[in-house]
Amino acid sequence: MSTEAPPKVLFEVTEAHLDTGLRGYPVGTCRTSSVDPDKGVTYVGYTLEDLIEMPAEHVVYLLVNKHLPSADQAEALRRNLAHRAAVDPRVFRVLRALPKDGHPMEWLIAGLNALGMTGKTHDWKEDALNVIARISTLVAAIFRIREGRRPIEPDVSLTFAENFAHMIGIENPPDILPEYLRKFYIMHMDHGGGNLSTFVGKAIASGKADMYASLGGAMAALYGPRHGRANQECLAFVHEIGSSQPKAVEKRVREILAEGGVVYGFGHGVLRAEDPRAKIQYKFAEEHFPDNELVKTVLTLRKVVPKILKENPRIQNPYPNVDAVSGAIMTACGLIDPEYYTLLFGWSRVAGIAAQIADERTFPGKKDGLPIYRPKYVAKNQPPRTTKG
Repeated sequence: MSTEAPPKVLFEVTEAHLDTGLRGYPVGTCRTSSVDPDKGVTYVGYTLEDLIEMPAEHVVYLLVNKHLPSADQAEALRRNLAHRAAVDPRVFRVLRALPKDGHPMEWLIAGLNALGMTGKTHDWKEDALNVIARISTLVAAIFRIREGRRPIEPDVSLTFAENFAHMIGIENPPDILPEYLRKFYIMHMDHGGGNLSTFVGKAIASGKADMYASLGGAMAALYGPRHGRANQECLAFVHEIGSSQPKAVEKRVREILAEGGVVYGFGHGVLRAEDPRAKIQYKFAEEHFPDNELVKTVLTLRKVVPKILKENPRIQNPYPNVDAVSGAIMTACGLIDPEYYTLLFGWSRVAGIAAQIADERTFPGKKDGLPIYRPKYVAKNQPPRTTKG
């Protein structure tokens, strides 16, 4: 007679859960990060407040190895990533052939597949490290080639974020740009296992497509305005507000809601408090760009909008999310074209998705990794048919 305890019931599925995008439905485990309704995202148990002042390489190490590095381990990873950062010149030729009016995220999807065609090893962990190292070179090249400029070679003497700012090569950037890029990178690296882009990437990899093809699919998911392109939509909303005066802002927000419009940058599918990633960015904006008009507008929105949204009892989270302020800061930092904002999101999120894919494809005790994703769909409105005669 078996003495094993019966499996723990985590979730009871009812018909009401169908056609809801698998929202909240547990399908697996995640070793890199989780999203708590009150704490926000944590990486291997560490809050963003714990990690935000660390070098980006330390947090990459954490996601890949599941513990923070020693000083020697961190330096070894920095050198390792720098050694891997070079991109095959054929990738740049692919980029030069792309239509200039294609969205930067479409360029990223093409670029990732070109990286795979010129550099995959078919080793999940090696390819994860390679793509984390090369994504900065690729994304910076997209910035430059799409605008008719030549790519800039990586500088291995610089930190991860400093090197990326160097390769973007915008004219006369504020000195604080590398610091913001470092914070942005850390804040956007991972967000649990079930966000759309991560889930899509892992699902593709479960069919044993390679790392680069899987990440290309993940970035296609991130491209949509319901997901990663929300930061681009948020900046357009901030411009539409057109004032930093509280009364004028409140008037315009109420008009937008009355017209059936959307107040971008507020609310979240999981969080029930202000997004810690937003708090970090508001603090940065206040410290470095207090006189910038867009920054003043987003700071006013932070005070005004939650009070208005709380008037609707159906709204569970009236607070700012990560996208509410990032566009204003990036504009102040000299990154003035919002079409590239989702590209920067992808630049960061590749690290977390690659780490999760490597975890699932090299799962302990599973020779071929976790099984292929195959959720069940229930037949509906399909009456049985008969053949006469």
